[in-house]
Amino acid sequence: MLTSIAEGILCCLTGKTASVVLPVESSEVGPADGYEFVEVKPGRVLRVRHILPERPVVNEQEPEQEKCQENVVHCKRKITVYRNGQLVIENLGDVLHSEILQCQNGDVEQCSTVEVELADYSTSASSPDPKPAPLPAPSDQQKPAPPPRRRRRKPKRTVLIDTERSITSCKGTHSDVALFFVHGVGGSLDIWASQLDFFSRLGYEVIAPDLAGHGASTAPKIAAAYTFYALAEDLRAIFKRYARKRNILIGHSYGVSFCTFLAHEYPEQVHKVVMINGGGPTALEPSLCSIFQLPSCVLHCLSPCLAWSFLKAGFARQGAKEKQLLKEGNAFNVSPFVLRAMMSGQYWPEGDEVYHAELTVPILLVHGMYDKFVPMDEDQRMAEILLFAFLKVIEEGSHMVMMECPETVNTLLHEFFLWEPDTSKKDVVAKITADQMTTTNNTSGQSVLVSNGTAGMVEMPVRKANKPLNK
Repeated sequence: MLTSIAEGILCCLTGKTASVVLPVESSEVGPADGYEFVEVKPGRVLRVRHILPERPVVNEQEPEQEKCQENVVHCKRKITVYRNGQLVIENLGDVLHSEILQCQNGDVEQCSTVEVELADYSTSASSPDPKPAPLPAPSDQQKPAPPPRRRRRKPKRTVLIDTERSITSCKGTHSDVALFFVHGVGGSLDIWASQLDFFSRLGYEVIAPDLAGHGASTAPKIAAAYTFYALAEDLRAIFKRYARKRNILIGHSYGVSFCTFLAHEYPEQVHKVVMINGGGPTALEPSLCSIFQLPSCVLHCLSPCLAWSFLKAGFARQGAKEKQLLKEGNAFNVSPFVLRAMMSGQYWPEGDEVYHAELTVPILLVHGMYDKFVPMDEDQRMAEILLFAFLKVIEEGSHMVMMECPETVNTLLHEFFLWEPDTSKKDVVAKITADQMTTTNNTSGQSVLVSNGTAGMVEMPVRKANKPLNK
């Protein structure tokens, strides 16, 4: 610690920052270990671990094509943003229900309408629809007054999604499946060591890059190299280089934002997404009152304290095992300049609630119970916004849950990869709905009452079958 303080004072006096350009030294590995160095831009080189296991030749192309035609889910939702900052989401397509832990196929409900009203974090104090005061108990002589009628709100923006998505099981024997693992701030691809080893043994092709300035990737001198957009373009280049037909993105913490970006940019190629302690569906904006806004030399002096605070907040326990995991995972082992630039460059105004609500890919949310960086409420809010989302909480885990509980996380991820929706009940629901529409004798042709089995009677519009729009 005294050495770190002395180096920090020296860099303050000389005006230079220590350990800015050179990345962390990596062990000498050969091509057999799967490590590659990819130049995404001139002078910008990322270390990538790419494991392509030898698979037996299995001809499963025809059955897979039949499954693709069967497991088609109708993704239709209407997203409306009002001028008072309120967001209303109406799910008009299929709704998936499943138990991922038991690896059961999910049931599909056709045309189940759900309306969700969510307010902005900034406007939560002045909510447009405050809770009314409790009315006094009605007496025998006085009848309760009818509730006041809401004024018709004017929408500021409306987004309509109407498409079909094929969701299939992704096995390790399938040559068109690739897994991408993306770490967060201060991490490296080494934090995925247990997952890379587990899934590569099952036959999956795995790809895990080091972000710029992390691990063994190059660390540019300018802060602009660590903005969200610069790092997103790096991962775009990695994705386009290694992508297969069906790709699964697994992100942790800040890496979840990059997975969301790729899933939004390439909806046809991204098959499933896993978000591990990623936080809520809000736009990224750096905090001006953060400790990471201090000069790099001051952060260099505080690096031992920062490392200890990260160990205390990132792990449920702070024993010798966790310290060893932190060392082996090469986590929080970046220069103060890179750390400061990464925290200051988290500006992504497009990644708001509407951006996340537009995703039609199935998403598994994994949350560590003792996570002190990401509250549970944020992941719950994310699950409400997303179209197809499944939230699973690991009680014995924290922010670095994939390192603390590798067996639990690996099993959970594998079952999600193998999961596919059960569309066999879809025709049954459609037949029952058609019978009810015939016996109702609705002459107006505007709406009928249909029982969806979960929320009682729901008024649903009668509409003609429209062709899916390619979004």
